Amino acid sequence: MVQQKVVLKVMTMTDAKTKQKAMEAVASIFGIDSIAADLKAQQITVIGEMDTIAIAKKLKKFGKVDIVSVGPAKEEKKEEKKEEKKEEKKEEKKEEKKEEKPEEKKEEKK
Repeated sequence: MVQQKVVLKVMTMTDAKTKQKAMEAVASIFGIDSIAADLKAQQITVIGEMDTIAIAKKLKKFGKVDIVSVGPAKEEKKEEKKEEKKEEKKEEKKEEKKEEKPEEKKEEKK
């Protein structure tokens, strides 16, 4: 299986106690890498190589569960883009410093 990101809405997740129980129930499923719960939005986000239906079945004992979205986990791409941007900024700064140094030397000679 491919790593995926699943967002589920649990209608009865209104307090910290039900949030904790829901996260523990989901954590017992094989193949999960990370779990995040948003109490205000009543959503649980799960990332890993797991079965979406298995997660929904586990959460069904807490109340009505809606599958909001299922898609690929895009964390790796974001990290790569950030690293590329950092490298580009470093290169630009180096180029600017190189351009400034010859100008300063010319001014000193005058």
